[in-house]
This record gives sequence, C-alpha cells and structure tokens, in this order.
Amino acid sequence: MDLVNIFIRSAFVDNMIFAFFFGMCSYLAVSKTVKTAVGLGFAVIFVLTVTIPINYLIENYVLKEGALTWMGEEYASVNLNYLTYIMFIAVIASTVQLVEMIVEKISPALYGALGIFLPLIAVNCAILGGALFMQEKQFATIGQATVYGLGSGVGWFIAVVLIAAIRERIRYANIPGPLRGVGMAFLITGLMGLAFLGFMGFEI
Repeated sequence: MDLVNIFIRSAFVDNMIFAFFFGMCSYLAVSKTVKTAVGLGFAVIFVLTVTIPINYLIENYVLKEGALTWMGEEYASVNLNYLTYIMFIAVIASTVQLVEMIVEKISPALYGALGIFLPLIAVNCAILGGALFMQEKQFATIGQATVYGLGSGVGWFIAVVLIAAIRERIRYANIPGPLRGVGMAFLITGLMGLAFLGFMGFEI
C-alpha cells in the first residue's frame, strides 16, 4: 500500500500545479482547448515517469557521496552532488527530444498545435522539480521513485485537462472584460488549488 500512498500523494496532495504552481507557463498556454491539454499532459506523464527513475539511479549510483563504491573502495569518499543539475537536465532534455520526435511522427497535427511548448517541457520547472523532490524524499527503491514520477505526471495531466475543460465552457460566458483570458484562469486555478487541499486526508 506504500506505493498507493505515494501515487495518491504525488498526484493529488502534492500536485505540481495546485500545491507548488510548477509548470504554470505551459499550463496556462496550452489549456485553451482540451485536445492540446491532453496531448501535452500525456507527454508530461511520459517524461516524468521516465526521467525520475533514471535520475534516481544517477543520484544513488553516481552522484551522492559513497555512490561510486560499486567501482571500488577507493571511490567511497567521492561526492559528485555538484553535478546534480547538469545530469538531471541532460536526462530530461534527452527524454523530451525523444517525445518530440515520437509526437511529430505519430500526430503531426498535435505537434503543430503544441508548437513551442512541446520542446519547452525540457525547461518546465515541474519536470526538474519532480527530480529534485525525488532527491529530497530519499525513496528507498526505484519502484517508489517511478510511482512518484507517474503520480506527479498524472497530477499535472489532471490539472491541465480540468482547466482546459473549464476554459472551453466559459469561453462564451458573460465575464467582465478585465477577467477574461488569463485573469479568469488564475482565479479558477486558485479555487481548484483550495479544492485539492481536501485530498490531504485522503491517504491509506
């Protein structure tokens, strides 16, 4: 049940959008239609699910102090933590490049609709934030890290699809001029963030 708790907490309680407001730029930009929101949401799920376990292995077998003991006892004192950001970003950028090529091949229309925001996943703070939170949480196994990545991606997917559905419905509503567009999106995001606080007690 520990894996279930990790998934629920990462997707709902520690939601990247509603708890930490990570990845807001692409969240607001692609949430004008549900179709583009779903496409980018699945891409974020894939990137988080792949990069977090890879970065977990890099963290535990390369970067942190004593991680290189598998190469020999003489490396027990080596500490490469100063390379954390470089290594994590390299993994993320490589995975995003793979996703971009896959989406362009499978769905050119979606690739065109997402535009610049697909390659910008590489600098999406939700992706790097997930890797750094993984490092902070000190998961015991790669399975826990993978579930955390999946849950974080699903949480971001839920957030962007929900806001896209709401923005589509209120597009023709009688909203005061100053609140139209991004202003209303911010208000809805705040209210949904408050709603997601209700999940704080929803752990097994």
